[in-house]
Amino acid sequence: MRAIFVMIKCEMGQAYRVARQMADTIEQLSEMHSISGQYDLMGKFYLEADQDIGMFVVETLQTVPGVKDTYTLQTFNAFSAAKG
Repeated sequence: MRAIFVMIKCEMGQAYRVARQMADTIEQLSEMHSISGQYDLMGKFYLEADQDIGMFVVETLQTVPGVKDTYTLQTFNAFSAAKG
């Protein structure tokens, strides 16, 4: 599986409703955060290695009512603090 991050711009007053709908209906969603700046939400999604990122964003995320725009970041490596 691979992670992508998608920043989501919502119609005015719709960010929390969009976040809740995505959390309730999109199984690939790992985390959803409300954020400041040009976008309202940032979601972390895990996709299968062979799943088309563009099709997922266009057909699954951009079709949620209240979504106005998206910006997708594809990840390469994840790093964490060493333990011990």
